[in-house]
Amino acid sequence: MSIIKEMSYGYDTKIRSDRSGYEGYEILAAEMISDATPSERDHDTNVAIPANLDVRLTEVNSQLDRYTCTVQKEEYALSIACGILSGIIDSLLIGKIDLGQKQLDISHRQVNEFIQDYARSRGIENERLKTAISGLEDMFEVAQDNVWKGANISVSAKNHHLADLAHHPTPLGLISAIMVQFFRVGTFVNRKGEIHLLIVETTKKDILKILVPAVMTGVLNWLVFIAENKYEDRTGKDIPNAIKRLAHLVASAPILIEIVKCADNWFGHLVSDMGGSRSTSGRGMGIPGIFVSMLHEMSMLPVLKDSGLPEFVNNIYQKQHIDLRHEIALYKGLEKQALPVIFNEVLTRTIYFISRFISAYNDTKNLNGINWSNVLPFDNRNIDRMIMVSSMTFSVADTTDAAVHAALGSN
Repeated sequence: MSIIKEMSYGYDTKIRSDRSGYEGYEILAAEMISDATPSERDHDTNVAIPANLDVRLTEVNSQLDRYTCTVQKEEYALSIACGILSGIIDSLLIGKIDLGQKQLDISHRQVNEFIQDYARSRGIENERLKTAISGLEDMFEVAQDNVWKGANISVSAKNHHLADLAHHPTPLGLISAIMVQFFRVGTFVNRKGEIHLLIVETTKKDILKILVPAVMTGVLNWLVFIAENKYEDRTGKDIPNAIKRLAHLVASAPILIEIVKCADNWFGHLVSDMGGSRSTSGRGMGIPGIFVSMLHEMSMLPVLKDSGLPEFVNNIYQKQHIDLRHEIALYKGLEKQALPVIFNEVLTRTIYFISRFISAYNDTKNLNGINWSNVLPFDNRNIDRMIMVSSMTFSVADTTDAAVHAALGSN
């Protein structure tokens, strides 16, 4: 008996099934018309034909539609138009990143204002930047600040903020500050990529500040452990893990409080150094920015240590004076440059949604019959293709604009 009448593949390409063989095609969609009833079986294989075969094939088709690109010529044209329009906006309204003296002066002024505002928030009255920096340096002292002097580790006053990892506004910078607080060790990486661990001066008061919270944390966690065992022995029930973790977290409060204090002191000291020292307020080298800091941290890795990267990063900071204030000006320029890119993507997705909605409504004449997975501009092959085309067009337009300006500037 014939179980499968007919199968269709792709776009109106039909192949009739027989026992002799088949011809291969790329399957973009599939439809199977069956004359089998739920009780019928294939006599050759004795396999039962499922009653919901058509439903399963419908589900497969819906998934295939999601991964099938059906972008029309008009939609390709609209994608190209979006890219060109974004390029025009970038050229006329945005322009290139300008890190001239005016932008740097604005960045310096904003950092200086932040330093003074932060000092006031910590109770330091100030009318001048020098007073704010001096007050913050006294309030947020760090033990390793001058330990590099006389150590002969190729660290100087001009680059010690870069060499001292605890002066970096990065996660590794915070870890280095915690090492200074609890292990009394300063971590320095010089211009050669060499790591130097310097022991900082430690008084009895410093030792007590370390030992007291550590001992209290150990004792409290031991008491919690004893209480847990006694409870489980008496009741025969296990305490839920969530409650155990909460109890040990509370018992660890003394050491956690000290870590929070250390982080607060680390941040306060970074703020005091953002605009230079009290003797060079607003003019001297501040702390390195996030990018330069991370680049310096990477340069100490064994694979990069002898590549010349440590010296290069040191020159960027020390000789070209690219510190946090300079990076802030760069970030603001990058934010401005990101606007045309965002505009291009939003415009392309909006046009896709409008085009597909109108087409779907004209086909169904009913909002309830619209397949929204094909209309919404997310998670399907069509919108991915349109975004790719518009982005490539925008890149070409942007590159052409830059080439034209470079050619005009050279004349």
